[in-house]
Amino acid sequence: MKFTTLLLAAMCALGVTAVQAKTLKLTHQWPQGDGRDAGARMFIQEVQKQDPSVKFRVYPGASLISNPLKQIDALADGSIDLSIFPLIYAVGKAPEFSITILPGAISSVQDAMRFKGTDYEKRLQEVARQQGFHILTWWWTEGGIADKVRPITTPDSVKGLKFRGADRTIDTMLKAAGASVFAMPSTELYNAMQTGVLDGLMTSYETFMSMRLYEQTKYATLGGDYTIFVVFQPLVISTKTWDSLSDEQKKIFEKAADATLPSFNKEQDRIKHDAVKKFKAAGVDVHAMSKEDYASWLALAHKTAWPEYAAISPAAKGLLESVEALIKK
Repeated sequence: MKFTTLLLAAMCALGVTAVQAKTLKLTHQWPQGDGRDAGARMFIQEVQKQDPSVKFRVYPGASLISNPLKQIDALADGSIDLSIFPLIYAVGKAPEFSITILPGAISSVQDAMRFKGTDYEKRLQEVARQQGFHILTWWWTEGGIADKVRPITTPDSVKGLKFRGADRTIDTMLKAAGASVFAMPSTELYNAMQTGVLDGLMTSYETFMSMRLYEQTKYATLGGDYTIFVVFQPLVISTKTWDSLSDEQKKIFEKAADATLPSFNKEQDRIKHDAVKKFKAAGVDVHAMSKEDYASWLALAHKTAWPEYAAISPAAKGLLESVEALIKK
C-alpha cells in the first residue's frame, strides 16, 4: 500500500514537471509588430515574471498554421496552446460568437470595457469552452470602411458594391443595403481588393495597417467618434492546456492578461490615428462617419442583424439580452 502511494505520488510529480517543462505554442496570423502580436509578447513577459518555468514559442504571420480558421480546431485538439483571432472566425462552429461584432452592440473600445466582468462575459466564456478554448484577454478593436468606388456614408452608399463585412450579422446588414457580400479571412483581403474580387470592406484599424490595405483603396470612412465596426480579438488558450495548469498558474495567466489591457487599449488609440494619417498619405479620400450616418446604420442593424442573431439559439438570445441590459444602463 505504501509502495503504491509513493508510486502515485511520483507519477503525479512527473505529470506536473511535464506540464511545467512544456513549451506552449502561440499562433496568430498577424505580422510581427502588429498590436496583437505585441500584446501577446507582453502577456508572455508578464507570465514569466511570475513563473519563469512556463515557456512559450510565438508563431506570427500564419507561420505555423497557414489558414487562420484552422487554429480553432487546433486549439480544440490541443495541437496548439494559445492563439489570437477574431472570435467571429469560429461562427461556423458556434454562431453565437457573432455577438462579438454585432453592429451597434458595442460602440467603441472604451464602451467594451463596461462589458468586462458582466453576465455577457460569463456567457461568452461558456460558448468558448464548448468550442475547446478559454478566453484570456479582453482585447477589442475598432475599425472602419474602405473601398475603391465611392465614399461610404449611409447604407444606401454600398448599393451594388462587392463587400466583405467579416461576419454574417454585418453581411445581413450589407445585403439589406443592396451590397453583394463575400466571406474571407484578413490574409486574403489585399489580393481580393487588388484583383477586383472586392470593391470594399470593413475591418479593424490594426488589419488596415498590417495588411497595407491603404494601397488598394481610394475612399475610407475612418476616425472620428462613430463606427459600426467593433470586434473582439482576444488571446485564447486551449482548454486542454488551461486545465493542465495549476490553480496558481491560472491566476498568473489571468493577471498577465489583465496587465496587457491598458497598453493594448492605448495602442488602439494610436493605431486609429496612424491609420487615418497613413490612408491620407497614400492619397485616399478619408472622412469620419457622422452621427447621422451612424444612426442610419444602427437603425438598419436593429431591423435586420439583431433579430436574425437572436433567432440563432437560446444562448444567442441570452447574450443579446445581456447586451441590451448593459446598453440601457
